[in-house]
Amino acid sequence: MKLTDFVKAEAIVVPLDVAERDAVIELLVEKLCAAGVAPKNAKGALTEQILAREKQGSTGFGRGVAVPHVKHEKVKKLAAAVGVSEGGIDFNALDKAPVYSVFLLMSPKDEPDQHLQAMENIFSNLQNDRFRKFLRQASTPEEVVDLLEESDAQKLTSG
Repeated sequence: MKLTDFVKAEAIVVPLDVAERDAVIELLVEKLCAAGVAPKNAKGALTEQILAREKQGSTGFGRGVAVPHVKHEKVKKLAAAVGVSEGGIDFNALDKAPVYSVFLLMSPKDEPDQHLQAMENIFSNLQNDRFRKFLRQASTPEEVVDLLEESDAQKLTSG
C-alpha cells in the first residue's frame, strides 16, 4: 500500500492556519468529509471520536508529528488528510514538543487490516528523518504530494 493510495490531495492543508489540536482535527476531518470519504453530516461524530481517543492518550508520538486516527462505520473508504503547521501545535505529544506535521487517518470500521497497513506505512515514513524534514518544509499541497510520490517510488525500488 502506497501513501498516494490513501492520502487525499484535496485534504492536504499547507500551511495550517489553526494552532489548536482540536481545531486541527476538526479541519482535517472536514476536508476528508468534503472529499467524500464520509458523509458531511458525520463530521461531528468523527471529530468527537478522534478527540475522545486523544484524551485517552496523545497520538503526537514525538519528533514533531501526530497521527490521529479513527475507525468508524460512517467512513466509506480508507483515507488520510495531511496538515503542516509553520508555528507548531500543542498536541500533548509524548516528547512534549510541538507538532508540525499531522496525518489524520480515517477508515471503515470493518477493515481493520487496511487501517493497520496504512498506519504502518505512515509510521515507517515518519520515522525517516529526511521525510519528516521535507514534510515540515513543504509550503504547498503540491510539494506534499511530490514528497509522498517520491517516498512511494523509493519504497518500490528499495522494497
